[in-house]
Amino acid sequence: MTLNAPTGRTQTLTAAITALGMAAAVGTALGFQHFGGYIPCKLCLEQRVPYYVGIPVAVLALTASVLKLPPIVTRLLLAVGGAMMLWTMALGVYHSGVEWGWWLGPTDCGAVAAPAGSAGGVLDQLNTVIPPSCDKAAGRFLGLSFAGWNVVASLILALIAFRGAFSGGKSLS
Repeated sequence: MTLNAPTGRTQTLTAAITALGMAAAVGTALGFQHFGGYIPCKLCLEQRVPYYVGIPVAVLALTASVLKLPPIVTRLLLAVGGAMMLWTMALGVYHSGVEWGWWLGPTDCGAVAAPAGSAGGVLDQLNTVIPPSCDKAAGRFLGLSFAGWNVVASLILALIAFRGAFSGGKSLS
């Protein structure tokens, strides 16, 4: 399949599914953070960057497909979206390995001691949020940490995006 092959419904649907899936994945992480009280570590935050880049790319792919721009535009944007998901998947594998103790994490991602009491009181404490250590999973659900679930979600989204980038354009079969 060449990047100049005609595009169609497959690319439109895969771009839409990819954009919505990316938004759902990072939205879930943000929900756990803001509503569930799970403070992300440095590696958790790094895993979000490809989503923040990938969502607009997938939306552009959807727009290019709907507007019937040259097929190479839609296909390249889908491929970039897939690459973003491979990037976050690799970060998730790395982070999961750090959590399981298979390898060391970054040196600036360790546990830090809570600040000693200060004269400023509650207002000063609000400004000093202590991020968790990267080697401790905030929680495990069905045996996987948040980083592990990111690997699963990003792999699925990468496969969807690459399918749209490199398959025919007529149908989803």
